[in-house]
Amino acid sequence: MKIRALFPVLFMGALLLSCTAGQKEGERRSVLVANDGRIDEIIAGMTLEEKVAMLHGKNMFTSEGIPRLDIPDMVYADGPFGIREEMEAHSWNSLGLSNDSSTFFPTGSALAATWSRELAYAYGQGMAREARLRGKDMILGPAINIQRLPTGGRTYEYLSEDPLLSASLSVGYTLGVQDNGVAVCLKHFALNNQELNRGRVDVIVSPRAMREIYLPPFEAAVKEADAFGVMAAYNKVGGFWCSENDMLQNRILRDEWGFKGLIISDWGGTHSTVNAALYGLDVEMPGSRFFGQALLDSVQAGVVPVEVIDKKVKNILRVRFAIDPIPPEQANATMTAKPEQAAIAYDVAAKSVVLLKNEASLLPLDLNKYGKIAVIGENAVRTMALGGVGAGVKAYNEITPLQGLESRIGGRAEIVYAQGYMGYTKQERENRRDRPSPYRDADATLMAEAVKVAAEADIVLFIGGDNREVQTEGSDRSAITLPSGQDQLIEALAAANPNLVSVFVTGAPLDLSIAESHSPAMLVSWFNGSEAGHALADVLLGVISPSGKLPFTFPVKLEDSPAYVLGTYPQTPPPMNRGDVFVDLVQNRASAAVDDERNRAYYSEDLLVGYRWFDTRDVAPLYPFGHGLSYTTFEYAGLTASKEKYKAGDDISVTFELKNSGNADADEVVQLYVGRTGSSVEWPLRELKAFSRLSLKAGESRMVTLTFPVSQLRYWDEEAYGWALESSGIDLFVGSSSRDIRLTGRVSI
Repeated sequence: MKIRALFPVLFMGALLLSCTAGQKEGERRSVLVANDGRIDEIIAGMTLEEKVAMLHGKNMFTSEGIPRLDIPDMVYADGPFGIREEMEAHSWNSLGLSNDSSTFFPTGSALAATWSRELAYAYGQGMAREARLRGKDMILGPAINIQRLPTGGRTYEYLSEDPLLSASLSVGYTLGVQDNGVAVCLKHFALNNQELNRGRVDVIVSPRAMREIYLPPFEAAVKEADAFGVMAAYNKVGGFWCSENDMLQNRILRDEWGFKGLIISDWGGTHSTVNAALYGLDVEMPGSRFFGQALLDSVQAGVVPVEVIDKKVKNILRVRFAIDPIPPEQANATMTAKPEQAAIAYDVAAKSVVLLKNEASLLPLDLNKYGKIAVIGENAVRTMALGGVGAGVKAYNEITPLQGLESRIGGRAEIVYAQGYMGYTKQERENRRDRPSPYRDADATLMAEAVKVAAEADIVLFIGGDNREVQTEGSDRSAITLPSGQDQLIEALAAANPNLVSVFVTGAPLDLSIAESHSPAMLVSWFNGSEAGHALADVLLGVISPSGKLPFTFPVKLEDSPAYVLGTYPQTPPPMNRGDVFVDLVQNRASAAVDDERNRAYYSEDLLVGYRWFDTRDVAPLYPFGHGLSYTTFEYAGLTASKEKYKAGDDISVTFELKNSGNADADEVVQLYVGRTGSSVEWPLRELKAFSRLSLKAGESRMVTLTFPVSQLRYWDEEAYGWALESSGIDLFVGSSSRDIRLTGRVSI
């Protein structure tokens, strides 16, 4: 029987802008409508040619303003984890400037591992500051699609498998950017959850799953943070391209959520003139194939009403007037990267590192005990700002793990480095004739050298994982096992020296079963930005206690994940994949769509995405959603609810005592999940409903209150086409992860 579950319409948290529990739809007034009177007058005086000129790319990252009226172009910044270098007007080639190096911010999964709305706001603030220095009006981010597949090639850009966590961070990021004078462009709307065949795949999903799992991050950023821009995804949903999807773009985004900004295509993601024009798209990027002369002809022929064109121009001008343009002579006048942004990148990186296990208290490193440290692994010296297909950052600097350790340790211990394995390279990824797999045997020579170094050291720090050639836009991974024979290397290192600490640099789940059985201590360090090495070193040395929490489940093996269990991914028989749509665009190749069963992705797991599947189906993960240890211990006690029974319009509040019972100052992320009893509607076993990141001194106790609106307990009634609230018992679960539940209680609706 198919399990279905509820996800909230509204997101609860400190960053709520102007929507509150029980507020009626449409009560919030977007700042984008402030200039509507002036905009209507401008449009009335424009020629049709001027209007159409605004609706497509002028060059690779610019769309037209109104030159006659001195209204500037709209300038886009490729993101979402750093402002991309300046490119030639009509190509992907760099201009080769000397001052357009930017801060490389930790990627999306790292930000999500902080579980911090405040850090998401600071992250957006830092991005906006650097975008302004470069004369950019809109950042192409945040990327907020739900992480449905452990193998997803773009998982490192996205936030989480959970809609509440993703929504919270999306709102924080959006507010941080737009409070600092730059527009966001939420992407990719919607259900862009795989890279395999993304330019042709048709997502078949239930209305409930769409509403409760996949749309909430977009809805929250629109309703609560007044997001100015949205990017249509490459894929289809329910048989219609996202860039011409009336249900998504008109009925849901604009009519239901009240979105007043502009909708742009993904680059090369427009498929028609008339349908795209009628069903929601405002700007075709980066060219004018469909929204240039073809659109002008369609209007003049009476196929597309001029009123439709006027609405599109209005949407663009709303954003244009909400963002102060930077005069061209002021853009790129100074180095983009600034120390203030490096500090933000450090904070995010440091608070994202996840301590998976710490047997025998190997960590933090005691330099009085471990005078000789072996650092093994290519990821100790490899940078992650660039790589693979898609957005990257021309980073001003990027501190590698080895550099960070050398800087922080200085002369207090001897550090000896060995490469250990040969990582997957750009040349291997691009070799079309004989593309080797990343999942190959270890290099015997490198492994032997590493084992020798390890045997002579007091402790071994293995730094491995994936790189950005393995995890890349445009293709999904074929496996989640460690590439380049790292499992063999870990086994050999453990045999040579039992004091083994394994650090995994990744943006997505990995199969760490072998590593877990051989490494007394393990951490996840992510693609962690310009200050990655300093942040990791400070965690390893105990300067700060690790406090990151996993934003997605690490399965024991890939085949435990729902889409693989159900056989709905990869699509079988294999899709008619003639190359990736974005790669085809970059290389100027035709990218034909094939409409057959091989291009349909059935979301048969419905609402049981991520931990909802593992918990409900009682499948043990290797490490659960929300997991992350510390150098201290936290005690939870005395759960109470504000009352026993609640009704629509109420807020549910629970209070408990949290104590840091160890010897280290540290942060803890407390998590509140709910389950249902006596329900006639089917639900997952548990769902996240509230969380909070808290800092406690050693020995400190604090009373903690978590609150969420009853409206978060509604479900999408498919027959009534609306949200419904069911009377039932509500089980409360408070803990440190989805499986580490410390306190329980029960209330009712």
